[in-house]
Amino acid sequence: MAASTTDGFTPLRIARVVRETSDAVSLVLDVPAECSHRYRYEAGQFLTLRVRIDGHDLRRCYSMSSAPVDGELRITVKRDPGGVVSNWLNDSARAGDELHAAPPEGRFVLRGDLSGATEVVAFAGGSGITPIMSLARAALADPGRRVRLFYANRSRESVIFADPLAELAARHADRLVLEHHYDAEVGVVTPEAIESFIAPAGDAHYYVCGPTPFMDAVERTLLAAGVKESRVHLERFTVATAADDADAVSAATEEVVIDLDRRTTRAEYRVGDTLLQTARMAGLRAPASCETGSCGTCMARVVEGTARMLNNDALDDDEVAEGWVLTCQTLPTSRAVHVVYE
Repeated sequence: MAASTTDGFTPLRIARVVRETSDAVSLVLDVPAECSHRYRYEAGQFLTLRVRIDGHDLRRCYSMSSAPVDGELRITVKRDPGGVVSNWLNDSARAGDELHAAPPEGRFVLRGDLSGATEVVAFAGGSGITPIMSLARAALADPGRRVRLFYANRSRESVIFADPLAELAARHADRLVLEHHYDAEVGVVTPEAIESFIAPAGDAHYYVCGPTPFMDAVERTLLAAGVKESRVHLERFTVATAADDADAVSAATEEVVIDLDRRTTRAEYRVGDTLLQTARMAGLRAPASCETGSCGTCMARVVEGTARMLNNDALDDDEVAEGWVLTCQTLPTSRAVHVVYE
């Protein structure tokens, strides 16, 4: 029987390894029946993995490329220059190995009534196809839903899921429009190309995932074309870290007061630490999972003082206005800060 650890991670066996490209691999994970309820997921969500490499416990988030209708749990990982975990998984993961995974999380999921005719328009760049593939599979499982997918890559050789995408396009020729873009052949994606692709779209939600410059270009173009911000959904794989932005933090912060588990702790602040790091330095077991600002597990409310989030892909504007923050991505900016985990 697979037993979860105290921090919520469960060992899952790798049932199958699929080499997608020379630098991307998919891992199909076997979920034991006794904990299957914990690993039900929505298309577009991700898993947080915990792996031990060279004596260090590391956590990384990887989106599911499968959809619930597939009947399996599959993540896809692309090799990344300097990416310790992604490179290790590409080089070392084998069928039969175990990976420790937390339950699925994430808000990059299908919006609207799946039984309605709301169109899905998706833009993927490189490995950003991973959650988009999950969304597309789920949407196409509903016979009343249409999908338009724009997929940008450096070259034809770098396309992840080339064959599965071609199969989807052939099977759903009446409901899936697939457009490939290759930078090596026609240059980088332009606003004109984006505008042309969205022109035939009807009442749609827009999903965007890929490298930051690509995502920024798509987002700007969509908003300039009159698409409502509430209809544009972004999934970012890379975020700033506290060390990158430490100089912007007020060096005057002296104390962080933390309410957790019905106990109040006063912690001395170390410049550059996030609120989550400060809680850990004080010996507290503060909740956390992805640690990239994507899942919301570490959310808490700032009730006194001020703080600033480096990245937020989990809280909506109303929650932020009420003082909620993602502690894994939040730096204090006042002399004292009081944060409450509820």
